[in-house]
Amino acid sequence: MARWVAAALIFLAFALRAGVLADQNDPRLDRLFERLRATQSPAESEVIEARIWEIWGESADRQANLLMARGSAALDRRELRVALAAFDELVKQVPDFAEAWNKRATIYYLLGRIDESVRDVQRTLALEPRHFGALSGLGLIYMGLDNDPSAIKAFEAALKLHPNIEGVKANLETLMRRQRRRDI
Repeated sequence: MARWVAAALIFLAFALRAGVLADQNDPRLDRLFERLRATQSPAESEVIEARIWEIWGESADRQANLLMARGSAALDRRELRVALAAFDELVKQVPDFAEAWNKRATIYYLLGRIDESVRDVQRTLALEPRHFGALSGLGLIYMGLDNDPSAIKAFEAALKLHPNIEGVKANLETLMRRQRRRDI
C-alpha cells in the first residue's frame, strides 16, 4: 500500500507541474526537446522542462482553458470528483488536447481506476508521443502492478526524451536491481 501512495504522489507531482492549458503541436517543442535531450545541466533541464509543460498548457480555445484551469485547481485541492468532471468535459469538447487526457489519466490513477488511467495515458501518447510525464505515469502504473518489464520500457522511453528526470532514473534503477536479483 505504501508503494501505491508513493507512486500516486509522484504521478500527481508530474501532473501538477504541468501548466493549466495545452498544445502539443506547437512548433517550438521540437527545439526544446532537442535541447532537453542534449543538456547535461540539471538546472537547464528544469527550465526547459518547465517551458515544455507551459507550451503543453497553452490553448487558443477559451472554454478549454477555463475547463483546464478549473480541473487543475480542483486537482491541486485534491477535489478529485470535481477535477474529473472538468476533464471529462474537456476531453469531450477538445478530443485532441493531449494534456487534458493526461490530467484525466492522473485523476483516474488517484481514484484507483487503473484501466481507465492506462487508456487515457495511451490516448495522451497517441496525441503527443514525447509526453515524458505520461510515460513516467505509465511506468508508475506498471510498477504498482508488478509488471516490471512494461514499467522498465515506459521509464526508458521517458528518459530518452528527458534524460534528467531523477524520479524516473531512481525508479528504473530500482526495477533493474530487482530484475537482476530475480535473474540470479
